[in-house]
Amino acid sequence: MKDIDELIFDNRFARLGDEFSTYVLPEPIENPRLVVASTDAMALIDLDPAEVENELFTQIFSGHKLWAEAAPRAMVYSGHQFGGYTARLGDGRGLLLGEVVNDAGQYWDLHLKGAGLTPYSRMGDGRAVLRSSIREFLASEHLHALGFPTSRAMCVVGSDTPVWREKQERAAMLLRMAPSHIRFGHFEYFYYTRQHELLKQLADYVLSNHYAPCQSQDKPYLAMFRQVIERNAEMIAYWQAYGFCHGVMNTDNMSILGITFDFGPYAFLDDFDANHICNHSDDSGRYSFSNQVPIAHWNLSALGQALVPLIEIDDLREALGLFLPLYQAHYLDLMRRRLGFVAAEDGDEAVVQRLLQLMQGGAVDYTRFFRELGDTPAADAVARLRDDFIDIKGFDAWAADYVSRSQREGDDQVARKARMHAANPKYILRNYLAQQAIEAAEQGDYGPVRELHQVLSKPFDEQPGFERYAERPPEWGKHLEISCSS
Repeated sequence: MKDIDELIFDNRFARLGDEFSTYVLPEPIENPRLVVASTDAMALIDLDPAEVENELFTQIFSGHKLWAEAAPRAMVYSGHQFGGYTARLGDGRGLLLGEVVNDAGQYWDLHLKGAGLTPYSRMGDGRAVLRSSIREFLASEHLHALGFPTSRAMCVVGSDTPVWREKQERAAMLLRMAPSHIRFGHFEYFYYTRQHELLKQLADYVLSNHYAPCQSQDKPYLAMFRQVIERNAEMIAYWQAYGFCHGVMNTDNMSILGITFDFGPYAFLDDFDANHICNHSDDSGRYSFSNQVPIAHWNLSALGQALVPLIEIDDLREALGLFLPLYQAHYLDLMRRRLGFVAAEDGDEAVVQRLLQLMQGGAVDYTRFFRELGDTPAADAVARLRDDFIDIKGFDAWAADYVSRSQREGDDQVARKARMHAANPKYILRNYLAQQAIEAAEQGDYGPVRELHQVLSKPFDEQPGFERYAERPPEWGKHLEISCSS
């Protein structure tokens, strides 16, 4: 394991030059203190977990010090925001500090959010607040524990620096990690500014560093685009299967790697509602839970448009046609696991859709339902769960079919329970839990956020003494309004 000052840097993106990013130094925050850290994320770059106690750790991730080998850059990109194109966005409050190479030869971007003003800050102050930094930290690490493709988060550092949003808050910095921070919006920027040589340079960079096997294909850029589609289909399948609402699926928030990225007003479903809107600024419901699949396809189409100089239009259209079948296959596979099915049967999709229709409009807690479905034999489980449903007759008909389908798996309850509990978390990141931890942190008590992080790091495990984190949310906790403001 390495000390904080022993990391190895190889800043490939910075070497692309000033057309792609701007050199900017972080602006330090006042009186920094470590709020929470993920030793699992630290391990990705072979960083010794004991380094969280090193004052240099906090100094670096609060902007006060920097490695000599770092090359802090603010990336430039554009994007479609709520359907409308914004010509130039870029890193307005974050900096790519550099790329660290671990002992296995893997590259990890170190990206510091809340690092101060950049040329792309527009009307902003370049800062992130404590609450949004905690929310992104918790989500990044929890989604990874659930098995989602996602960016990671190493730590949050709080401060005394005041910032103003709807009210005065305190600034914080979050260290985000990902193999790349390149977004759909990077390609859109060079396409719409007609800088097609730079667009090709960016595509070659991504192809070489992140989709190297595609280079041997007859049409490398097309092969890469297909891989992007495949990865996004899998990511969205996880979102839909586990009830995750992203909230701001702008093209500048979509990673070229197909990982969950840029956490804002996200939420996990409490009671199942296909039409849930987690972002109170989303007046039209563009990014509602049920719209995430078509919006992902729309965003991929926007990326495809930006790749027109490199890929034939007919090939792009054919590739885009792969998204929905790929998504459906990934989604159905995940839902089979959640329902305890191993073998695939033709009627499985109907079993899933009937269940979701019955859940809609009731008081069915989406996470607890699947967890409790595996606690006891199928017949006993559905008998216990039926009271949460409005259409009891409809549920009984579904339950009879489900019990019959489960019996065809042919295994005993011990094996069934183990299999289902491995696919269905007991603990999920509910907004009210995050809010309680945030309120404590804002008063200087970091114990709750650290405990919540530890519990959510093992979401499938029984954790004696922490059952309160798996309880049904209070009514007020189901109706919190979360905004993009950070």
